Amino acid sequence: MKASFLHKNFPDTYDSFEKIFNNTYNGIVILTLDGDWIKVNDSICELFGYTRNELFNMDIQNIVFREDLGVHATKYERLMQGKINRYRVRQRYFHKDGSIIWVLISASLICNKEGNPTQMIWQFSDITSRKLNQDKLKLMLGVVREQNERLTTFADIITHNLRSHSGNLSTIKGFLVDEFEWLSTNENFDILTKAIDNLEETVSHLTEVAKIKQVGNDEIETLNLYDYVEKAIYNVAALARNTKTHIINNLEEVVEVKGVPAYLDSIILNFLTNAIKYRAEERLPEVRISAEEIDQFIVLKISDNGMGIDLIKYGKKLFHMYKTFHSNKDSIGIGLFITKNHIESMGGKVEVVSEVDIGTTFSIYLKRA
Repeated sequence: MKASFLHKNFPDTYDSFEKIFNNTYNGIVILTLDGDWIKVNDSICELFGYTRNELFNMDIQNIVFREDLGVHATKYERLMQGKINRYRVRQRYFHKDGSIIWVLISASLICNKEGNPTQMIWQFSDITSRKLNQDKLKLMLGVVREQNERLTTFADIITHNLRSHSGNLSTIKGFLVDEFEWLSTNENFDILTKAIDNLEETVSHLTEVAKIKQVGNDEIETLNLYDYVEKAIYNVAALARNTKTHIINNLEEVVEVKGVPAYLDSIILNFLTNAIKYRAEERLPEVRISAEEIDQFIVLKISDNGMGIDLIKYGKKLFHMYKTFHSNKDSIGIGLFITKNHIESMGGKVEVVSEVDIGTTFSIYLKRA
């Protein structure tokens, strides 16, 4: 329906149309089927920086970014063939000030009463800021990915070389003891021996840390959580018996999670071992294991009635490497660090609630199968 007909026969409708057309936030253009602009609204002028007269007196193709000149072709052909009713494309244009703007164009046809297309209508949305932010994010992710690859390579080289050197030192130490028996009673050699042993232990820890990485979907399996908990309980059975620790498994046998078998083994075993290790001597130790479903996670809860942790004092350092919070002689501060990273590498997280001399509950969020 032509605008002159609307203006003549339905003046109120025409005025309303004009107000909507000119005052809408997005740019709107009415074009011929050949792509010549017939009518533009105020937002288009603001978008490109040109007046209406300037826009109508220029070849619009001259302000389209050269690489984007053909982005409409395939979809326009399908539109004219009636295979689609509308389409959307992203296209770059040059603003009057010379800057490049990104727009999202939604195109559709205007048909006459016989249903034949006579004109097109394009709606323009300025997505320049969004596109620039996406490009910045891609660039940042690329830099992070490259840095991670470099760090991984660096860690592999360092741990390999350290293993070689510490192994050589240990071998030389053995040769010296075999050749000079008196060294076994030498105080300085004893100090050297302990230093070499500590170095080997540190290298072992660093090697384990270097192995931690984000696991791929092809490494994730569906695992029965109950079976893994039962396996861990069996593995600590001797320690539990010697310390008179009562372990209660309240899990249902059908609970399944997504994870890496070796990681899940290590996670449960580490938390169970810690619960027994940091027991309170004045009461019989007890460990309760349960699970609940929260959103897309199965939350495994391991609760004990042990020594507890002062979270006000140590909470922020709890999962840091080489941080210990009790006087236990076996504490080296590596287990929780590795365990937390294993959990996060499988897309989960870990939370802790603890009170000194009351006990601790670790909540391990695992992806639900």
